[in-house]
Amino acid sequence: MLRFILAPVCMALAVPVAAEELSLRQISDYLNSFATAQGDFTQINDDGSMSTGKIWLKRPGRARFEYGPPNPALVMAGQGAVAIFDPKSNTGPETYPLKQTPLNIVLRRDVDLAGSKMVAGKVYDGTATTVTAMDPDSPEYGNIQLVFTDNPVQLRQWVINDQSGSATTVILGQMQFETKLSDSLFDIRATSERLQPGGK
Repeated sequence: MLRFILAPVCMALAVPVAAEELSLRQISDYLNSFATAQGDFTQINDDGSMSTGKIWLKRPGRARFEYGPPNPALVMAGQGAVAIFDPKSNTGPETYPLKQTPLNIVLRRDVDLAGSKMVAGKVYDGTATTVTAMDPDSPEYGNIQLVFTDNPVQLRQWVINDQSGSATTVILGQMQFETKLSDSLFDIRATSERLQPGGK
C-alpha cells in the first residue's frame, strides 16, 4: 500500500456520451484552475490489493493522503519532500525529495504540459484522454499517467509507475475545489514529531 507515491483503480467512469479528446492546453488549464482540492480516493496496488482514504491537495507542492483501516498509513508531500508514515514503524517516516517523484508534475505551481518536455505520450480511447508525463531529466524516477474526461474536464484517476516497474492506481471520488486548507495538514516535520513516541 505504501508504494503509492513512488510508483496510483479502474472503476467505470461516468463519461459523457459525446466525449472528445482533450488537448494538452485544456488539461493544463484545468490543473491550473484550482489551488486546493479534497475528496475521497480508492487505491489499487501492484499486487491487486485495495485501500481507500481521503486526499487533500494544495498547490504548489503539497498533498496529503490518509488511508483508512485496517492500515491507517499517511503519505504527505510538503516542504519539498514526500514522507510515508507507517503506523507500525517506530523509526519515523521514509522521506524522498518531491522532485524525484512523478507526483511533482501535478503539484507544480504552473502546469504547462503543452510547452514543456514532460509529456511522453497522449492517447484517446474514445471516452478518456490519458497523458503520460515524466521528468525528462530524470526518467529513472518513473512516470505518471493521468486520465481525464471532458464536459467538463475532470481528472478521474492516475497511475504511477515507479522505478522498480510497479504500478499503483488511484481513482478519485467526488472532489471539492477551492476549500480552505490549513498548511498544518502538510507539515511533515510537525507530524513526524507528533507521531514519535512521547510526541504530542
